[in-house]
Amino acid sequence: MMDHLIIFFAITACLAAILAQISLWSPRKLWIKVSALATMVLFLPVAYLSMVDLLSRPKPIEIELIKFDLAEAAVLSHRMVEDVAIYLWLGIDGADEPRSYVLPWDQETAEQLQEAQRAAEAEGTGVRMKQPFEQSWDKRDKKFFAAPQAPRPSKDQAPHDPMIFQKSQAAQKAGEG
Repeated sequence: MMDHLIIFFAITACLAAILAQISLWSPRKLWIKVSALATMVLFLPVAYLSMVDLLSRPKPIEIELIKFDLAEAAVLSHRMVEDVAIYLWLGIDGADEPRSYVLPWDQETAEQLQEAQRAAEAEGTGVRMKQPFEQSWDKRDKKFFAAPQAPRPSKDQAPHDPMIFQKSQAAQKAGEG
């Protein structure tokens, strides 16, 4: 994520420098050129501080553009502030670190999330979110659900250890008879 910040800031700085250069080379009075240069110099720290501040804030889920077609995400944590918002910390497959998002407050969505959390705790699994970035018009469609339990290993199969010699079934029958 920090790599993207540096790239976006470098692009912002280049664009500001181009605009400042255009204003410096334009046939204007000296005080206009100096004020344009001062504006560019002040613009860079303000742009950097605003980008750094945005890193600590959750992104509104409606404006996610990069992972728009994601089928599911793991809900690692959540916080609900009634009549304000639902804050989510999502684990996205393929991303190295979790991402923070905010949903607008909706009573039905909050109840779905609480219900999924209770079911996940009862089953010993986690909470998942279906199509987190797709806006569904159907309010009956559940976004949150308890992840299914992983299937247990079959009892019929004994674990195969290549370091232990096992006789074949034919050799065992021959030894018995």
